[in-house]
Amino acid sequence: MGAYRRVWRLGGCVGAVLAWIGALFLGSSLAQPPADSCPTGVTPLNLSQPQYQSVPGADTGFMSGVVQSFLHTVQPNPFPKDLLVKLLEENGNIYNDDKTIKEILLYEVGFLVCAAIGIVYIILMPLVGFCLACCRCCGHCGGHMYQKQTKAVHCHRRGFYWATLLTTLVILSGNICMFFSNQFLKGSVEDSSVELNNTLDNLQTYLTAVPQQIDSVLVGSNETVDEVTRSLNNIGNLLGKEIQRRLEGPLKPALQSVRDIANVVNSTSVLLVRLDSTLTQVRSDVSVVQANVSSVRDRINSTLRNPNCTACSAYQSELQKLTFATTIAVPSLSELQSAVNNVTKADLNSKVKEGEDFFASIPQKVTNDTKDVVQNVTQQLEDIKRQISEVKGNIPVSALRNISDTLGEAQRYIGMYSQQSERVEMIRWGVCIILSCSVLLVVVCNLLGLFLGPVGLSSKDEPTERSSTADCGGTFLMAGAGLSFLFSWLFMLVVLVLFILGGNVYTLICQPWRSGQLLQFADTPGLIQGFNLGKTLGLKSNLTLTEVYNDCEKNRPLWTTLHLYDLIDLNALLNVSKYTEEIQQHFNRNEIKLSTVTLLTRDIRNQLQSFSDKAHDVDFSSVTQQINNISSIDLIETADRLDQLAAAQTGVKLELTREATDLREIQFYINTAIIPQLTHLNSTIDALGVIASHIDRTVGDVLREVGTAQDFLNTNTSQIVKAESRGFLDCQMGYFTAYADWANFTITQQVGLCGPVAEAMDSAEVIVCSNMVQSLNAFWFSLGWCMIFLVPSIVFSIKLAKFYRRMKHSDNYDNHIAMSIIPRAQVQPY
Repeated sequence: MGAYRRVWRLGGCVGAVLAWIGALFLGSSLAQPPADSCPTGVTPLNLSQPQYQSVPGADTGFMSGVVQSFLHTVQPNPFPKDLLVKLLEENGNIYNDDKTIKEILLYEVGFLVCAAIGIVYIILMPLVGFCLACCRCCGHCGGHMYQKQTKAVHCHRRGFYWATLLTTLVILSGNICMFFSNQFLKGSVEDSSVELNNTLDNLQTYLTAVPQQIDSVLVGSNETVDEVTRSLNNIGNLLGKEIQRRLEGPLKPALQSVRDIANVVNSTSVLLVRLDSTLTQVRSDVSVVQANVSSVRDRINSTLRNPNCTACSAYQSELQKLTFATTIAVPSLSELQSAVNNVTKADLNSKVKEGEDFFASIPQKVTNDTKDVVQNVTQQLEDIKRQISEVKGNIPVSALRNISDTLGEAQRYIGMYSQQSERVEMIRWGVCIILSCSVLLVVVCNLLGLFLGPVGLSSKDEPTERSSTADCGGTFLMAGAGLSFLFSWLFMLVVLVLFILGGNVYTLICQPWRSGQLLQFADTPGLIQGFNLGKTLGLKSNLTLTEVYNDCEKNRPLWTTLHLYDLIDLNALLNVSKYTEEIQQHFNRNEIKLSTVTLLTRDIRNQLQSFSDKAHDVDFSSVTQQINNISSIDLIETADRLDQLAAAQTGVKLELTREATDLREIQFYINTAIIPQLTHLNSTIDALGVIASHIDRTVGDVLREVGTAQDFLNTNTSQIVKAESRGFLDCQMGYFTAYADWANFTITQQVGLCGPVAEAMDSAEVIVCSNMVQSLNAFWFSLGWCMIFLVPSIVFSIKLAKFYRRMKHSDNYDNHIAMSIIPRAQVQPY
């Protein structure tokens, strides 16, 4: 059983040898995928734009189309830019300047004509009312309660009725417009503080976001510099790994092949030791068997020659075959053992360890050789960070901060006076409500008169017998006319004041504001003493408000709007080559020198070749044949024949039986001692034969791969180091290039998109003009509309009232012919 266990262990050793040989053939075909030579650095993100509050949009306003059309008719002249400039230059002292006064009067001629009409109205209405009242009190101008009856009386009444109704409806529509415009104005004023605060908050948000966006760009530069600094501090791992990746292609298969051939040599040495031990034991046992067989053969020969042995001469020829004269010899085994010993002494595993140590030491070698240049470049990167951070000082951030402070002060004043403005607005709203209700009172009187008059009037009634209902209707009409005379001139005075104020605000401020002429007027040189937008913002170029507004209306960045390209040379600042050239010079002056390594010396290569040759020279097949010859010897057959011969004998039977037994014992010893050793020996020979059959190709592959790797290291190592160093440097400079492109795009396209500035100006125009001024203009227009139509209303109401009021004097007529009462003649006594 012990012999069989040794056979199994030897079989396992043979399997391991075959596995090493297979790995040696496969190792050259295995390759790792290349790693990423330049990892992605910090990716700058797009700037996040701030969120703004909603602002009032453009609104046509209540009755804006009608009012604007009227004002355009009154004032068709263009914006008087030159005239206003002259007034401001002279500080309003034009009393002695007839030409300027004439220009002002010509420009305001439309307003002056309307004002003159209003003044005439204001003067004539109370005067006419007073005269009319006096005249009626004297029984004239319709004051005499008498109505002449004609055939056209009903036609006249109907005509005056419809005329009065029409003018009353027109006045009512104007009065409704008064209520609506007053309410719109109230809502505009109430919302103005909130909307103005939202608008100013948007500007504050914008002015606060601009420095933050600039800081974001600077932070991006710091992150880029820090990323390059981290890469430089980790240059051993980054650059060293890249050099290793380039070298491991030929180096790792070569080292693996040397490691595998070392295992094969070690296995061969173990097999040779076992072979030698087994051969020694087998030879010793064979010698013992040979001696025993010779002794038994001699005794059998002596017994067969005994005269008492009957018919024994026939066995003499068989006795010649009884021999164990054999041996086992392995030719050239000593030369193979000597070659294996030489390769073993060379210690191939130590050579593999030297190659692996060389490969593993590359990152540390790179770190040590670049220590000085990394320190210099790191200091230069800190200088670059400082230079980029100084850019913020060239941008007028302080001016933006001053504007922000001013806006904050404005918001504080708005909050301070908002309650007072609300109280004033409530008073204004109440006054306008009283005005509207007064006009409504006239309308109500007219409508009541128009309703009660026809209801109480009967065509059969005499003028002196009209019903109280009809008489009440006529009274309401007269009341409406009286109220009109009483209040219309005061209301026209209000219309005149609001018309001059609101009309000029619209034509001189709102209309040019919307068209952009107001900003052009503000851009007039010298208009505001000491004001220069460019100098105020600390810029070199002369900016105008119009240019800024137009750019902001298109939501352009500050770089374009404020002409920052005249202040900052961004191309020079973000010129990556300016920074990379110096860094590249530092790297060029530094050289990474990797130590040389010899994978296999020439002596070791010769020893491996000798090992291959000696293994190939050994004739393992002859050894196998010798083993087979020993295994084929069988002494049992001879012992059986001796037993057959002994059975026929009487004198030498005992001797022949003893000799047959000895042969069987010898055969038993052969089977139990020598045959297992021969099996073990045969397995060892087979394993050595497998190695010998592949060793020539194996050693050839090892020498070829080692030679290729050695030539690659000797000729390409320095070029690989330079190329990878250049690639590493280009990778780091690529971070700067990516940052420069991002920063250039961000600064010129995204920083300070000034659309909120234009929106703030537009919302201010909407709040002041579209909402407040237009509502105010709609109110005075509606009130003036009512006042104009009060004139025909008065006339028609007074005329119509006489058809409904109860007359004091009658006027009879028959068959449409008026009859006059002729007094009877009286005889006076003499």
